Amino acid sequence: MILLKSNILFYVAGASTLIAGVLHLAIVPMFFNKMPANVTVFFVVSGLAQLFWLIPVIKRWSNIWYYIGIGGTVILIILWIIAVPARGLAVSELEVVIELFQIVFIILCTIIVKNTAMTTVSKKNF
Repeated sequence: MILLKSNILFYVAGASTLIAGVLHLAIVPMFFNKMPANVTVFFVVSGLAQLFWLIPVIKRWSNIWYYIGIGGTVILIILWIIAVPARGLAVSELEVVIELFQIVFIILCTIIVKNTAMTTVSKKNF
């Protein structure tokens, strides 16, 4: 419950999705000539979605936004696992950093949701 009163948890969660989004967008110009159009669109949409997700996290919208953010980020991680390491491709440092920021986002949003639920239950008991 103390973590929810501190803005740091929300800011770090927001920063983690923001950084992952910026890095996804940074991949596009780095490999534009090597990527098919559908992959380029995927990275642009993924990056923009992660940039947008800063807003519901920082503004503390309802838990549904956290659930959707967690689910979408899990899907991105699964797609990366299928597309890169599962196919035997080399994993770059940039990819590792993106995945780490996404994992941080998932963990922090899970803590936020859990603490929000505990706070709601404790308020109902009074």
